[in-house]
Amino acid sequence: MTHREDQVAGLLLAAGGGRRLGGRPKALLEHRGRPLVEHAVGVLRAAGCTRVHVVLGAGASVVRERARLDGCVLVDNPGWERGMGSSLRAGLDSLGGTGARAALVSLVDQPGIGSLAVARVLAAYRDDTSLVSAAYDGTRGHPVLFGAAHWAGIAASATGDRGARAYLVERDAAITLVECGDVARPYDIDTEDDLGHLE
Repeated sequence: MTHREDQVAGLLLAAGGGRRLGGRPKALLEHRGRPLVEHAVGVLRAAGCTRVHVVLGAGASVVRERARLDGCVLVDNPGWERGMGSSLRAGLDSLGGTGARAALVSLVDQPGIGSLAVARVLAAYRDDTSLVSAAYDGTRGHPVLFGAAHWAGIAASATGDRGARAYLVERDAAITLVECGDVARPYDIDTEDDLGHLE
């Protein structure tokens, strides 16, 4: 196991309720014959994350039943309806005491971002002060990597659906941008129209 794989944990935010999808949990939308959450865990693992924490919220008990998430640490976020910020906080909290020195954060509803993009972001990890973000034609997107030195600050500022945005905007100069536009497409599955992206 390389030093990087040992120190960086994959953190998959999969708690969303799909309000604009008739309230279907995003984690259970089908993609390539599997629930989206299974696909997303597979992407993190293929990119080199040996440890994966998955934050569940909407339909958590059904997701546990239907999705094969063996070997993942499953984190329940009872406050998932308050937005992505609460899931990010729950996920970072679950990494405390694990020895992880960074979290590579990905979103369950972005199946166009595959292991090549995630591996590039992972490769830019240096130490617990690292701040790395995928970029698409120069615009910051997911996945993002947060060194542990930033976790407390991110948790303190993560509210609503903003996640770490405010924290990152303040530290723009410190972020290592990794261009991924040539290997990934950063669309979200948010509306009925977006379901056409699923295979």
